[in-house]
Amino acid sequence: MFIVFFRAIILYAVIVISIRMMGKRQLGELQPSELVVTVLLSNIATLPVENVNVPMIMGIVPIFTLVSLDVILSHLSLKFRPLRKAICGSAKIIISGGEIDQKVMKDLRFSVDDLMQSLRSQQVFDVSQVQLAVVETTGKISIYQKQKFQNVTCKDMKIKGEDADPPKLIIDSGRLLKESLRSLGFDRAWLDGVLKKQGRRVRDIFLMTCDEDGNTTVVPFEQANGGESA
Repeated sequence: MFIVFFRAIILYAVIVISIRMMGKRQLGELQPSELVVTVLLSNIATLPVENVNVPMIMGIVPIFTLVSLDVILSHLSLKFRPLRKAICGSAKIIISGGEIDQKVMKDLRFSVDDLMQSLRSQQVFDVSQVQLAVVETTGKISIYQKQKFQNVTCKDMKIKGEDADPPKLIIDSGRLLKESLRSLGFDRAWLDGVLKKQGRRVRDIFLMTCDEDGNTTVVPFEQANGGESA
């Protein structure tokens, strides 16, 4: 039993490292080649765990081989567009000029239900509002709404303002995120001063965010469902 436990931990670490090497993607954003590698990795990893007679090396070597192959192909596809198209395919336009291209949908085996579900996931419930829709290589649909249905922006309203990054998380469950604090141009002394005014310490804070102007939002542990602004 201990051997199985030990082998499972090792293979878990190997898989985590392998996935990190492939890059950060959600499951629904995987390219076909990445999805194939992910499925193969899970199957290969189970063999040494289920059968202790299978040497660990028989699982580790194929895993790193597949991941290395995927990384190499990824780099090559960045340089050679035809290779990228062969491996990942290309995006397809299924709505253009407000008209649905039924032939493309049929070629992609994309049903009306698939289309409507994808639109609803982007808060669009009426297909007549869509000017352009593209099926990406991951299978996700990107849409561009008709002008009259688009949200009003500050530019449309001729409202002037300065571009600024959103607030960053600087305290997470009583733990200070030093890099985030430094990136905002503040130090620990400044933070301690802000918290001292509120009679709190870092370990008392469930969540705290801060922007470049020093505006903070603090959620103490005893008010995990609420927030305070300072």
